[in-house]
Amino acid sequence: MYLSDMHTHSIASGHGTSCTISDMAKTASSKGLKLLGITDHGPATLCAGTPSYFRSLTFSPKKRFNVELLYGVELNILDTEGKIDLEEELLSRLDYAIASMHAQNYRTGTKAENTNAYINVMKHPAVKILGHCDNPAFPADYEALAIAAKENGIAFEINEASLAPYGYRGDTRKNNREILYWARKYGVPVLLSSDSHGAEHIGDFTYSEEFIHNELFPEELILNNQLPKLKVFLQTR
Repeated sequence: MYLSDMHTHSIASGHGTSCTISDMAKTASSKGLKLLGITDHGPATLCAGTPSYFRSLTFSPKKRFNVELLYGVELNILDTEGKIDLEEELLSRLDYAIASMHAQNYRTGTKAENTNAYINVMKHPAVKILGHCDNPAFPADYEALAIAAKENGIAFEINEASLAPYGYRGDTRKNNREILYWARKYGVPVLLSSDSHGAEHIGDFTYSEEFIHNELFPEELILNNQLPKLKVFLQTR
């Protein structure tokens, strides 16, 4: 069992979920998690978190139902220069950021262009996790990403919603296999994440855990159960 889930979405992300942060924490507690990351979508996502919402997170409780909470954001990568959709003043108040590509906000380019976008966004000091870069809609050079991740202190995400049957990204196994290969070679840490929209899938790593173990990925590079190390990693700018 893993003790942390650092990519989850509350009602502030829209997408039809009605779960508050308290609902999310209560579910996390019932599943035995000790650390939960709330990472609602950035403002470029329709009906998602507003700047005022992210500002207010600074004043939110850091522990609910005996679960420690970190407050972050899933940023939208907007172009090949790595432009993102939240101002630095707000990012500096949050605990960490995930950076991801979504079709609504990023028009996919060539493999080289997408790789360049990922590498540029990894240079931002608030970004600590590269979100679901396994998506076949955004082809990338995973060796180049692993080298940049090592240089910039970034973790790769192994996304449960990408590997589960209910996912919508298609067959991501080949890309995830490549991500793990280069992460192992360059010593880049990974995080298993539910990407739960609402409480239903919080802490559920059924398919990602099976996949990563079948690939014989070293446990010491999986950050989910290394809580002190994980917190330092996420909050080091």
